[in-house]
Amino acid sequence: MAAATPRDGPEPVGHDDARRAFEEAWGAGRLHHAWLLTGPEGIGKASFAFWMARVLLKATGADSTAARRIAAGSHADLLYIARGVDEKRQRMRAEIVADDVRPIGQFLHRTAAEDGWRVVIVDGADFMNRSAANAILKILEEPPPRAILILTCAAPGRLLPTIRSRCRTLRLEPLPAARMQEVLARVAEDVAPEEIARVAPLAHGSPGRALALLAGDGAALGALVARVLETPPDAGAMYDIAESVLKRENGFPVFFDLLCDAISKHARTLALRGGGSADGASSARRMAELWRRLADLRAETERFNLDKQQALLNGLTLVSGR
Repeated sequence: MAAATPRDGPEPVGHDDARRAFEEAWGAGRLHHAWLLTGPEGIGKASFAFWMARVLLKATGADSTAARRIAAGSHADLLYIARGVDEKRQRMRAEIVADDVRPIGQFLHRTAAEDGWRVVIVDGADFMNRSAANAILKILEEPPPRAILILTCAAPGRLLPTIRSRCRTLRLEPLPAARMQEVLARVAEDVAPEEIARVAPLAHGSPGRALALLAGDGAALGALVARVLETPPDAGAMYDIAESVLKRENGFPVFFDLLCDAISKHARTLALRGGGSADGASSARRMAELWRRLADLRAETERFNLDKQQALLNGLTLVSGR
């Protein structure tokens, strides 16, 4: 499946309030030196950050030289920082470390190559360890002129309060159904419309999760969910399942989306088949309660950035005891 990346330069779809706030600040010449983009995983924070960068670097025209350099990762006035890949474990590294952010200081204090703004995007700032966060804080305390930091973050509670207080926050909300269809039709052009229509409701307003569901990860995680519901795993199998889920980018939210959706459908089926009987109603209520507990577990884990492996193990234990 071919899909556009945040670097490729599509105009943001949705997030109108955040876009309006930035455009008003830009138009009035009152840009804050640091912006914090928050919202659920896969909501489009990185895409919005690159759109901001293209505005600042006069690269909004898709065919402009500046836009092509941004897409290629070669624009001299744009620096992108994110977690790297752990080659040994074949998964994203757990943290952004001090060595990752160290180039920012030198980058921001040099003269802009095109006599304009210098832009730094730190994608996934909530993954910074303490040393990296302190390095960013020092930059925020003494911001150089005509330099902008854009931090994206799914769990702002993990950031130092002193970092949050020095940024202007823009909250990106889940996209409504019509906007989801629009985004997915654009970034997944080779996917059939009926497949997009099937997946979109499972993604809860997150294009990133929808793309994961459309890709191989969605199929693999769907197979895991089916296996869990058909044969509740023992303790050893639970650890294997948790490890398999966490290997995948966006694996945790996608797995919970699929699991909760399957349980919700099962609860509805039980309610309909029960024909009003006490046993049928009781089974449906048990499944509905399981759905609620899993949804609460997932929301609490993401909100407070709790241990995702432990959350998965707790969720699988709930399913096994249903």
